[in-house]
Amino acid sequence: MRKSLRYMLIFLISLALLVYIGTWWFTRQPQFGKLPGGERLARIERSPNYHNGAFRNQVPTPNFSNGGNFFRVFYEFALKADKRNIPTDSIPHVKTDLHALSPAEDILVWFGHSSYFIQLNGKRILVDPVFNRNASPVSFTTKSFLGAHAYGVEDIPAIDFLIITHDHWDHLDFRTVSALMPKVSAAYCPLGVGAHLEHWGYPARNVHESDWGETTSLPGGLTLHTTPARHFSGRGLKRNTSLWASYVLQSSLRKIYIGGDSGMGPHFAKIGAQHGPFDLAILENGQYNPYWENIHTRPEQVLEAAQQLQAREVLPVHAAKFSLSNHAWDDPLVRITEANRSAGLRILTPRIGEIVQLGDSTQQFSEWWRGLK
Repeated sequence: MRKSLRYMLIFLISLALLVYIGTWWFTRQPQFGKLPGGERLARIERSPNYHNGAFRNQVPTPNFSNGGNFFRVFYEFALKADKRNIPTDSIPHVKTDLHALSPAEDILVWFGHSSYFIQLNGKRILVDPVFNRNASPVSFTTKSFLGAHAYGVEDIPAIDFLIITHDHWDHLDFRTVSALMPKVSAAYCPLGVGAHLEHWGYPARNVHESDWGETTSLPGGLTLHTTPARHFSGRGLKRNTSLWASYVLQSSLRKIYIGGDSGMGPHFAKIGAQHGPFDLAILENGQYNPYWENIHTRPEQVLEAAQQLQAREVLPVHAAKFSLSNHAWDDPLVRITEANRSAGLRILTPRIGEIVQLGDSTQQFSEWWRGLK
């Protein structure tokens, strides 16, 4: 009996050691990026938003809400996901030739989820590009919806400013940003995220990191304010070693709020009071769940956030390409348009690739998701 127990103990220790070694090896793959070190880490440690080895939100933000925990979430994902979590129909899209656009046009083109192209003051800006077919470290998980993978790196012209809101897989893709590197003049990201970009080959002189409350003057008469969000960061086992952010992108004519990922919080009203009103607020509307309501907004809350930001128009994103929660794929768009019947905001719902003319309040968009399975 003692011999059997000893063999069992040896087996369990060996198994644990193999799992540890395998995990260590796997997380050393290039797509996981790099943790901040050296002067970058020293700057992070001086940030008022960094405490006890990690960044933190402005208000308490537990990992789970409404009674959620790891096992309950795992159970619901495994057994209770909506049957329409992933569409069976192809997501409609428009293939716009971005290379042929006149630099005099102020426009926006959405690529699905949270990736989009902005042309402002003659400058080309790319936000959170993910042109990979999946949003995870392995190719067989979190695949893009049929029809949503309409654009690739080859479709993107030379980029003046690459903007990254945080380092999650569905916002910062190793293959995409690596392939884009020759086209990018400068990259702007929150504190710590630059470690990933430099690890992947971006020259340090082209990477500009900022903390909440900092302002950067961009070439071409643009200003970029780094503002808070209520979220978290991490590509591996360690969380919150880099910052997450929203941004205010401002020209002499327009003011755009780039929301990134965020749960509801007092920062929206503060940003609206300090920087509003906004011509356009780009806000995440998708991948929500009652168990992580602290870090992702429900569609009804998106409208509330837009009102607090004093936004004239709202572009809901973070949907229609990847399934990262267990709601129906079209639920974000169905719910926000229904809720807006009483809110009365101007909601922009372009198809993937459709040009949005910034400042044109007469432009109309279809409810393209209606009738799709």
